[in-house]
Amino acid sequence: MKKNNKMPLSGIKVLEFGQIAAGPFAGSLLADLGADVVKVENPDGGDGMRLWPPLSKGENKTEFSENFASLNRNKRSVAIDLKKPSDIKILKELISVCDVLIENYRPGVMDKLNLGYDTLKKINSSLIYCSISGYGQIGPNAKKGAFDVTVQAFSGLMSVTGNENSEPVKCGVPFGDFCAGLYASYSILAKIIHKNSIGGRGGFIDCSMLGSLIGVSALQTSEYFGTGLSPKAMGSAHPRNAPYRAFKAKDNHFIIAAGNDKLWLEVVDAVKLSKLKNDKRFKTQQLRAKHQEKLFELLQPEFEKKEAKYWIFEMDRRGVPCSLINKYSDVIKENQVKEMELVLPLELPNGKQTKTTAFPIKISDYKFNIYRPPPNLGNDNNEIISDWLKKD
Repeated sequence: MKKNNKMPLSGIKVLEFGQIAAGPFAGSLLADLGADVVKVENPDGGDGMRLWPPLSKGENKTEFSENFASLNRNKRSVAIDLKKPSDIKILKELISVCDVLIENYRPGVMDKLNLGYDTLKKINSSLIYCSISGYGQIGPNAKKGAFDVTVQAFSGLMSVTGNENSEPVKCGVPFGDFCAGLYASYSILAKIIHKNSIGGRGGFIDCSMLGSLIGVSALQTSEYFGTGLSPKAMGSAHPRNAPYRAFKAKDNHFIIAAGNDKLWLEVVDAVKLSKLKNDKRFKTQQLRAKHQEKLFELLQPEFEKKEAKYWIFEMDRRGVPCSLINKYSDVIKENQVKEMELVLPLELPNGKQTKTTAFPIKISDYKFNIYRPPPNLGNDNNEIISDWLKKD
């Protein structure tokens, strides 16, 4: 499918020096909205995620990474050897005409390559330069190595994941990488608007995984500020609502979220334990949260009497938010996912037909589409030079 020139970010040129997840995810969000995102890759292998399994075989038995494809559709790729003066010359020409540069190397690497912001703003004063890192560009940890799991640990996030007194548990998705990518793309768009309002001056964006994870931990940090106590890991339970957790039915687990008094009374009626309505321990949401372990002990035996689908039907009938605990193989098949078009077909460069998640937000006058497959390494060198630099 061809790119629609009326897409929200059409005309925005982005160079992405992205590796693995955070940088490529930020770039993919911009590309999905129509920005012309070009991955700048080392000709000797490129983005390390190109080697991540699953590697799907296509025509001529060539392999292509499904993980790489998920973060790099709608992009183009140029292979640039940073040790070759001729390649550096072309790169700086591309930088001179681009709007945004994204990089997620360790702080200091781009400066050593003479590609830091202070150098490049002399080439392009309107350049918006976004650096994504583990701990930011300043401070004692700035140059410390960082991967998603280590920043989850450092940020406090891992202390509230899993169950209290259990082994440390990380989030099942790379939350630090993807939160940083979201904050980066959001900040880039804000800077584009700001640049247009002040007459074309660019700027520098310092986006860290640490800052992003603390930013989305507003409830947990405010709990500490208000009480002086660190929040605890509670599994699927909630510190201020109950019953608001997973329960085990006769066959499978399911989850309910009775987030107010009305929903609580519906749960009581569903399990036919009317005596709980007058139990002083459970009269208010605050009291139910305080005594939620005892409440769990009373409800769990009732839920074990019937299958999970029965309870889902019963809770839905009563308006109580609930769900089975889906695997990804389950949710992909859900009618809700199909109706929202959250999964779309994707053809890999080797001809393999697969699927990918779509841009998940609906915007009026814009329909998301995959207008470019994920690129082979260096696939677009000549095309980019022609499109951006108007050279044959």
